[in-house]
Amino acid sequence: MRVHDPKAPYLLSYKGIPTYPPHETWRVAGTFTPYERPATVTTGAVKEGLEHHHTAVGVIDFEISGVASQLVAFGRADGTLHVLFTDATSGVTTYPACRSLPVAAPAADGTVTLDFNRAANLPCSFTDFATCPVAPAENRLTVAVEAGEKNPR
Repeated sequence: MRVHDPKAPYLLSYKGIPTYPPHETWRVAGTFTPYERPATVTTGAVKEGLEHHHTAVGVIDFEISGVASQLVAFGRADGTLHVLFTDATSGVTTYPACRSLPVAAPAADGTVTLDFNRAANLPCSFTDFATCPVAPAENRLTVAVEAGEKNPR
């Protein structure tokens, strides 16, 4: 059971989630390539001994800051995609475990837009009681994605 205390000191002093200023640079085009069959990707969790199971439906290839990159994408029932990733800011200015990036359903030719300005924290960045997944090893970008939400702690 988790207790919600509306008078908790953290909530009373909450000033919002720190973010990088949005910039068009962080909206990049990509190409989604679906897998023949969805695959289960197992990741660890921020809580030792737990794991999460995700349905990977394909990969997204793109270039960011001059670096060719690829991310494994998880599927959603409505056809949209979901990516968990880390980058060179993880553990420095952003939450170390991962950030989440929603991606609209691919166009017929596989084109997608990755808008890293929308990179968001998972609940574990706010509380030690959440059991969030960590990003899969394949989704660790080497560049610093200075976009989206920063570490709120």
